[in-house]
Amino acid sequence: PVHLTPYSAGRERVDDQALGRLVDAAYQEAGLTPPDIDTGAIIHTGEAIRRDNARAIADLFAAQRGTFVCATAGHNFEALLAAHGSGAVAYSAEKQCRVLNIDIGGGTTKLAVAECGRVLSTAAFHIGGRLLATDNADTITLLEPGGQALAHQVGFAWQIGSRVTNAEVERLTNYMAQAILSLAQDEQPSSELAQLWLTAPLSGAKHYDAVIFSGGVGEYVYGKESKSFGDLGAPLGQSLQRQISSGALRSPLAPARECIRATVIGAAQHTVQVSGNTIHRTDESLLPQKNLQVLRPDVDLSGEIVSATIAQAIQKHFRAFDLVEGVAEVALVFRWDGPPTAIRIAAFCRGLIDGL
Repeated sequence: PVHLTPYSAGRERVDDQALGRLVDAAYQEAGLTPPDIDTGAIIHTGEAIRRDNARAIADLFAAQRGTFVCATAGHNFEALLAAHGSGAVAYSAEKQCRVLNIDIGGGTTKLAVAECGRVLSTAAFHIGGRLLATDNADTITLLEPGGQALAHQVGFAWQIGSRVTNAEVERLTNYMAQAILSLAQDEQPSSELAQLWLTAPLSGAKHYDAVIFSGGVGEYVYGKESKSFGDLGAPLGQSLQRQISSGALRSPLAPARECIRATVIGAAQHTVQVSGNTIHRTDESLLPQKNLQVLRPDVDLSGEIVSATIAQAIQKHFRAFDLVEGVAEVALVFRWDGPPTAIRIAAFCRGLIDGL
């Protein structure tokens, strides 16, 4: 089951005790123990990344709850995972078309453009369904900085403890829905909306053969969920439904295979196989390595190998995964094609050295 991330008082740190209870209960309900688990993944996303103890908790869980890989998904990487998990990449391959995936989570919205089975561009901005939450008395109990900034743009000076009406929330979510569609579709959105970007804007033309929504808010866009969790998810989904019905979405809406679980399903699809008879290690302590992120730069090694092209592809891939080359340890994976001649191997190695 999906759970809200538990935070400690003040919401500045993840509540490790409460999180431990959730995970342990899941093992118990599944009838499993940590030694039963061969592999798994713990992925940091969205608002949880901002908490100063998030990485330490994930590393601890990776060691104690099974042999897990631990990774922090920056905004671009999360957009990539969501596009795979929602089915947008597969849809673009099956239909040989250009698809925009809009993944709206609790704190951020991630965009990914997939064409013919390949992700061409990713981006993210600061709009999400859980930037604000209220109790049964319509009093604000949770207000993230991003939610406060959006409310201010609409004209509300809300604070924790402020009372809000349904009409005011609807006014805010209508604005958020318009912002999502503008940032996803317009070549030049307003300067006010441009301030919401967390990454560089999407590159390439803004024309799409289909649009797919994922993330928690996507459940409401497709009508898969109707229950409200006291946050902006349900009203934002309804606002997007109205915008889409009125023609504000300039491309056809396509179905999503997964919505709220898109990112985690996308992470599960990231697997790698290595042949043992092609590996040599000069130092026994070098392997095994854990928690290495796998990068697969998009280079064609079937014809003439150009060193500069390989170097550029490596550097571009580091940026796409929000990693700083030379700081983050990663595993680089390439698909070799063609004869392993000395000239071709030397050109490949020069590109590898120049790219790092």
